[in-house]
Amino acid sequence: MPTRLPAEWETQSAVLLAWPHERTNWAPYLDSTRNNFLEIIGATLKYQHVILAVADQSQEKHVRSKISSADLHIYETPCDDTWARDFGPITVMKDENPALLDFVFNGWGRKHAFEKDNLITRNLHALGAFGTSRLEQVDLVLEGGSIESDGKGTILTTSQCLLNPNRNPSLSKKQIEEKLERVLGARRFLWLNHGYLEGDDTDAHVDTLARFAPDDTILYVSCDDRRDSHYKELKLMEEEIRSFRTASGKPYRLVPLPWPAAKHDIDGNRLPATYANFLIINGAVLVPTYNDKNDVPAMDTIRTVFPDREIIGITCLQLIQQHGSLHCVTMQIPKGVRSRVG
Repeated sequence: MPTRLPAEWETQSAVLLAWPHERTNWAPYLDSTRNNFLEIIGATLKYQHVILAVADQSQEKHVRSKISSADLHIYETPCDDTWARDFGPITVMKDENPALLDFVFNGWGRKHAFEKDNLITRNLHALGAFGTSRLEQVDLVLEGGSIESDGKGTILTTSQCLLNPNRNPSLSKKQIEEKLERVLGARRFLWLNHGYLEGDDTDAHVDTLARFAPDDTILYVSCDDRRDSHYKELKLMEEEIRSFRTASGKPYRLVPLPWPAAKHDIDGNRLPATYANFLIINGAVLVPTYNDKNDVPAMDTIRTVFPDREIIGITCLQLIQQHGSLHCVTMQIPKGVRSRVG
C-alpha cells in the first residue's frame, strides 16, 4: 500500500487550532492572544473548515459569541497549550485514503507540560473531529513543525531537532530515517545541519527556517546583517540549501525571505520572529507579520511563489511572546479527512 505525505499546498479539508485558556502560558495576555487566534480562524474560515479544540464549554461559548460559522467545528478536550502544529495529527495518504498519524509529543524534549497535549489527537478522533478516517499511533517522538514534505517523497528537516537526544535518544539517524520511510512514505531526506533562531525552544524546527513550495521551490530565511548573531549560521544554512538537489538531480528554485528587525520581550530576550512560519490554505497563504518594515517585502516575496493565492498578513507579535508563530499554532488537515462536512 503506497504511503505519501502530502505537501501543504495540496487541497485541505480543515485547519486545526487549540484555543488559549487561563491555565496556559498565555494567561498574562490572554485577551490579546485570543484576538490573535480569532483573526487566524476568521481568515481561514473564508476558505475552509476550522477544527478548534477547547478545554471546556465556557470557552466554546466565548468563541461562538465571536464567530458564527457552520464551518467552525469545536470539540472539548483538555489542553496544556496551543501549539497544534506539534501535537496535532500528521496525515498521510495510503492509496489516496487519509490516515492520521499520532506521533508522541513530549513538549519539545520535556521543556514544557505535554501530557494533555499528547492525548489531544486521539481525543479529537474519538469525538468524531476527523470523520471516519482511521487513526494510527506511532511510537516515535516527532512534531509537525520539524518536517517539511514536497508531496513527492522528500522530507526536509534539521539535525538539531530530529537527532536531538531529548526526542528519541536510542535511535540513530539511520533508524529515524527508516522509521519515517515506513510511516510517512519518505524516500529521501534533506538534512539541515545549520540554522537557528534566538528565542526558539523547539531545537530548530524547520518550519521557522526553510519551507518547500510548488515547482521544486525552497523559501528560506536569509540574514545579510553581519552584526546580527544569526548571520554566520544562516549563511551556512544557505550554502547547504544551495547544495540540495531534487529527486531528478536538478537544483531547487531558491527564494530568500527578508529578515525582520530583532524583536524582544519585556526582559530584553530576543524572540523568534520569522517569515518562514507562514500557513498555506486553500486559495490563500497566511503570512506572519511583526509591524516591521520587511512585512510587505516578505508578503510580496511569498506572492511570487504562490501567485494564484491571496496573501494575507496576520500580525504575530503576540504569538512570538511564547516563542512560536502562525504555522506553529495551526495544523492543516488534508482533503478527505473531514468526510462528514468537507
